[in-house]
Amino acid sequence: MRPPAFWQKGGWQAEVLEPIGALVGFLARRRQTRARPFDPGVPVICIGNLTVGGQGKTPVVLDLARRLLAKGRKPAILSRGYKGRLSGLRVDPSLHGAGDVGDEPLLLAAAAPTYIDPDRAASAKRAVAEGADCLLMDDGFQNPGLKKHLSFIVIDGPSGFGNGYVMPAGPLRENPRDGLQRADAVVLIGEDRLGLKDRLAAVRPVLLAKLMPGALDPLGPLVAFAGIGRPEKFFDSLRELNVPLAATVPFDDHHPYSAADWAQLQALAKQQGARLITTAKDAVRLTPEQRAEVLVLPVAIGWQDPDALTALIEGVL
Repeated sequence: MRPPAFWQKGGWQAEVLEPIGALVGFLARRRQTRARPFDPGVPVICIGNLTVGGQGKTPVVLDLARRLLAKGRKPAILSRGYKGRLSGLRVDPSLHGAGDVGDEPLLLAAAAPTYIDPDRAASAKRAVAEGADCLLMDDGFQNPGLKKHLSFIVIDGPSGFGNGYVMPAGPLRENPRDGLQRADAVVLIGEDRLGLKDRLAAVRPVLLAKLMPGALDPLGPLVAFAGIGRPEKFFDSLRELNVPLAATVPFDDHHPYSAADWAQLQALAKQQGARLITTAKDAVRLTPEQRAEVLVLPVAIGWQDPDALTALIEGVL
């Protein structure tokens, strides 16, 4: 579902739900204090966040996987496999689709061996048994089942912590104070519109980064569509590239595109005399025939201080 507007701006709905959010925050804190995490015997680097969706974790995981491979390491990626119907397996893009394993694991599997299982300890054991010498834990910061040797909290600069409340009153999964105590560093992606950097730097090291869109030659107007945590982030990236946007169509995060959705997108593009463009995460949810008709914007992470990132990683390898 798309996040409600009051998760960002606040309002009476957030105030009414705040007691429930406080209880959720308390239960999250108690879950961490009672945990007995499993140590797989190899370094575990966790890339998570404190809010629901749209922060930029996947590009960070992909970047770290490539850096580890360049160092001669054998990383494996652990994912929950959100929105997939299968579990407890290694992702094989030649056999599995987004409906089987989720959209993000398909992208991650292109960079390094990727395992999906809500039981992160089980997937860690399998990955290590199959040769992994370090593990990247995607979106597992609140999961207490696996020992983490280095934890990054990814934060979207423009949206930050939203209205500052824990779900369902706001977008937070836990109280930021609790989460920052367990983290080793913060990755702040994009423009720091809320002045978070200085406040966070007083608690944990802050690594500044931005999403770097790849080259794009649209040769005409485009209709952009996206079903990610914050579709507007994708649309803004296209605007920054001075791409001629005829229309933008947001969908819910992880939206499964139906035949009716595709027909509507095609009709809109034809009406505007434009081509369709989407994100890599959305593209894996399309059929091969649909993907052939859509432009995909590649995105990478650009680090302001890559040496600081390297130092943190090498400290646990």
